[in-house]
Amino acid sequence: MAQTRRHKVFISFHHDDQIYKDRFAAMMEGYIVDKSVEDGDIDDLNIRTETIRQKIRDDFIADATVTVVLVGPCTWQRKHVDWEIGSSLRHTAKNPRCGLLGILLPTHPDYGRGRRDPGRLPPRLADNCGKGNSYARIFDWPNRHAMHHIYEWIHDAFERRNNILPNNSREQFGRNGSGDCSAGWQS
Repeated sequence: MAQTRRHKVFISFHHDDQIYKDRFAAMMEGYIVDKSVEDGDIDDLNIRTETIRQKIRDDFIADATVTVVLVGPCTWQRKHVDWEIGSSLRHTAKNPRCGLLGILLPTHPDYGRGRRDPGRLPPRLADNCGKGNSYARIFDWPNRHAMHHIYEWIHDAFERRNNILPNNSREQFGRNGSGDCSAGWQS
């Protein structure tokens, strides 16, 4: 894998998909700098929502260059994933915008189908994906023969971040979604 730089990558995921986050970080060790929030890094039971959002943005995403969203069947419902994507797309003097990339996990209903139901994606990620020249792209979790493509996906997301404006207009989640994960959200 030809590599010119190690990108600082924030990995956003639903805690039910921790095994895939761990596999991704292990596969990419030496190729990326992992900027993710780990379990226990933020005590979200005793602080205000806005403080949690600020800590995610300022302590973890601040110097990341790309956010990779690992998309399992229930990821679309998670408020922290929504906040992480929203913070990644904001461009401020303190925190430059991150590139954005989604990877469908083998547990996702659309994995391997060649099409993506936007209702089964985190809404803010879906808002930035489309045909042609979109801000974000989504790929299936690679098999062992395609692992070398991940670095290319990350680097392409890094390049797009300064060439295409993202859509970050959606209101942030106030709480987690509920109901059947496979049903998805409705816009």
